[in-house]
Amino acid sequence: MLDRPQTGTRAVLVHLDFPSGRQDDSLAEFAELADSAGVEVLALVRGTCRQPNPRYFIGAGKAGELRETVADQGAELVLVNHDLTPVQERNLERFLQCRVVDRTGLILDIFAQRASTFEGKLQVELAQLQHLSTRLVRGWTHLERQKGGIGLRGPGETQLETDRRLIGRRIRQLHKRLEKVRRQRELQRVSRQRAAVRTVALVGYTNTGKSTLFNRLTGAGIHAADQLFATLDPTLRRFPLPGKENVVLADTVGFIRDLPHHLVAAFRATLEETESATLLLHVIDAHDEGRRERMAQVNAVLADIHAQRLPQIEVYNKIDLLPDGEPRIDRDADGMPRRVWLSARSGAGLDLLCRAVVECLSMQERENGFSTDAHGDAHGDAHGLVRRTLHLLPRAARLRSRLFQWQVVRRERVNEQGEWLLDVEVEQGVLRYLEKQQGCRVLGTGREGKACDAWAATLKSASC
Repeated sequence: MLDRPQTGTRAVLVHLDFPSGRQDDSLAEFAELADSAGVEVLALVRGTCRQPNPRYFIGAGKAGELRETVADQGAELVLVNHDLTPVQERNLERFLQCRVVDRTGLILDIFAQRASTFEGKLQVELAQLQHLSTRLVRGWTHLERQKGGIGLRGPGETQLETDRRLIGRRIRQLHKRLEKVRRQRELQRVSRQRAAVRTVALVGYTNTGKSTLFNRLTGAGIHAADQLFATLDPTLRRFPLPGKENVVLADTVGFIRDLPHHLVAAFRATLEETESATLLLHVIDAHDEGRRERMAQVNAVLADIHAQRLPQIEVYNKIDLLPDGEPRIDRDADGMPRRVWLSARSGAGLDLLCRAVVECLSMQERENGFSTDAHGDAHGDAHGLVRRTLHLLPRAARLRSRLFQWQVVRRERVNEQGEWLLDVEVEQGVLRYLEKQQGCRVLGTGREGKACDAWAATLKSASC
């Protein structure tokens, strides 16, 4: 039996102004969070203090005012725009006789509503249990102590201790499952790296238009809405760029100010897609007056996941909301793209973004010792790309499937014997791997492979 009050969606918001910080922006963002969670806001209780009260977080007088507001409005829920300790939540619930949820709890509730994939649900459950593990005392206060007497003596463990043990066991199980997911993602990333597939990741504050831009660039049609945390699960799609056939675009979860560390840790498997990207597109709401502060928040999270040193292009979105918004590219002193101004909703400036991405990727290729000659054949060092034509026998069908999964096949032909001729573009290390595979013969460069088509069709099914 829980002694916690039942919850609902009719809520009163609580916000305190402290001496430092942009409180108006924080309050507006908190109202957006409440709206995204489907909460019906009845009233706002606002106050000013220098430091939180250890008992209620808010002062005793403000707590009395809050109780009167809750009773007058018939509220079922109180949302506090701050992080509360377990004791403060318990004391407020006892005093107000309604459920109290702090900022982190509200974000977790939104995450639980948005999670749709197996991985996303695992991450949300882990974050929720880590948040709940310190708050069990709020729900099981009647079982904090052992009871004596006939029929009341237990095995020496209180219900609270039992719940903590069970939650700890579940957390360890979730860590193991997410570690398996992390290894699977790592294998996929290694496969893309072997196939020289570059990843461009969209990052940015929540509700800046990342998913809308992702749909515009890839035609994916994923869910995009004008609400916070509309995207939780990472999505990867082929990114068609002129002269760049092996580029993948990744849509990631949006960031927010004061993102709890355990939430970042729970979503580490997802955020690693950002960490391993070749290029970051930092999407910014150009119409937002507080965009500089939000940019700093995003860069702080990127630093937490060790992705702050990756090449980055700032994408100023929603220029259609500006009075003089025109698509353009801002360049640095070296002439490289630094900022791109566009509108994902109208499509204005998307061609400029694609041009900027191509320039940055080409610069990275040149810095890594990779170049392309006039005939389109790639040459480079041990870490560059080379083009070869592969002759595969029917028994190498599994290898052929793997090459297509790696997205390295540029052209395919089939001869009269049912054997495949594949023009591929791979790294030197992958080429050495292919040379050792049964049923596979490396014929030469892509240009030589075209000249070999006539005689290659006459090859028999002799062993390679």
